[in-house]
Amino acid sequence: MSRRSRQGPSCTAWCWRAEVELELVARELRLRPLRRADRRAWEALRRRNAAWLAPWEATSPEPATYRPTFRQYVRDQARAAKEGSGYAFVMEYRGEIVGQVTIAGVVRGSLQAATIGYWISEHVAGRGITPLAVAMAADFCWFRLGLHRVEINIRPENAASLRVVAKLGFREEGLRPGYLHIQGRWADHRSFALNRDEVGEGLAARLRGR
Repeated sequence: MSRRSRQGPSCTAWCWRAEVELELVARELRLRPLRRADRRAWEALRRRNAAWLAPWEATSPEPATYRPTFRQYVRDQARAAKEGSGYAFVMEYRGEIVGQVTIAGVVRGSLQAATIGYWISEHVAGRGITPLAVAMAADFCWFRLGLHRVEINIRPENAASLRVVAKLGFREEGLRPGYLHIQGRWADHRSFALNRDEVGEGLAARLRGR
């Protein structure tokens, strides 16, 4: 990787990988792009957590006409990162893939914003992994992509995710009725956000200072 490729808002997900490894190796958490070689571990993790994740994951009211293979999914995520429209990272804890954090809907122009979503395996939930991963992803948005606003939307019933945004100090902005289609119906979500000028040195630093 060239020195030039590591600098500025145009930096892709691949330079982020190097920074995360350097900063968070002592915390036993690493964020990195999903790779084709992750297929067996990633799919097994998803199968084991199907019931745990189903109440919170978005679905589509339209009949499925296309279901991408894992290879296609990885390729689509890499293309989005190259285009600067989205970034998907696996959470690797003690060398094991345990979840994923995704930066989606990156908007430039006068908005300069993105939305963060995440999921984690039930067997490691509650260990502080998700707040740290979300903090890292949000800091990436502000300090590497140069974005102004980061938003997270959560089902009112999802107590675990509500604890994540509370721990990180996200500001609640209100209820979005029927915001996403989940499990056959349009589900309400509570909306949370932070702007760049509200986070000081960043959320990872805020967590370290606790």
